[in-house]
Amino acid sequence: MTLKLSPSSINLMLECPRCFWLQIVKKIKRPESIFPSLPSGMDKILKEHFDRFMEKNELPPEIKEHVKDCKLFNDKEKLKIWRNNLKGIEYKDEENDILLHGAVDNLLVKGKKLIVLDYKTRGFPLKEDTHEHYQVQLDLYNFLLRKNNYETEDYSYLLFYYPNKVLETGEVIFDTRLIKMKTSSLDGEKIFKEAVRVIKNNMPEAGKECGFCRRINENGP
Repeated sequence: MTLKLSPSSINLMLECPRCFWLQIVKKIKRPESIFPSLPSGMDKILKEHFDRFMEKNELPPEIKEHVKDCKLFNDKEKLKIWRNNLKGIEYKDEENDILLHGAVDNLLVKGKKLIVLDYKTRGFPLKEDTHEHYQVQLDLYNFLLRKNNYETEDYSYLLFYYPNKVLETGEVIFDTRLIKMKTSSLDGEKIFKEAVRVIKNNMPEAGKECGFCRRINENGP
């Protein structure tokens, strides 16, 4: 049976190889925590917002002054698939029967090259290293696009939205910040190959900071 990986599962590998191995190989997942619905709701309306500008062949005001010589990717059918969390952009390692897939938020087009544009909703302004937590995700998106025969730039964009204030009429005003990040499809390929190596071997050691594995070891079988 084909094993499926995603950027989020590969991030789990970096946090704790044992939890990753158990989830992918043995189908034993960590206990799921409550996930707030606000980010999902924001994700939906942001995609609709960007699509309205795409239809007009324009860029939204929050990125227009910062992104030059670009336009929004306008292949609607392809974008519908690539945004689907159950499908996304796919690449299959036939030799090991492992499928990597990732769902993008949006893409910019510059000449013949694609640029990944990902939205992030936060409760607070960014810290200095906030954007660094998404490096692996962006590298993997670029790797997936290259494997699907698309050229990509060596950078991507993260667009952060976070609340600023509430008007007397009740509307919540969000601030935005666009971060340009260097990305590497080669780094994405390396981390994917490392994930394949972990899967194909015996159960690895737990991550040093993994609270889940530490609690299991403390409580015993």
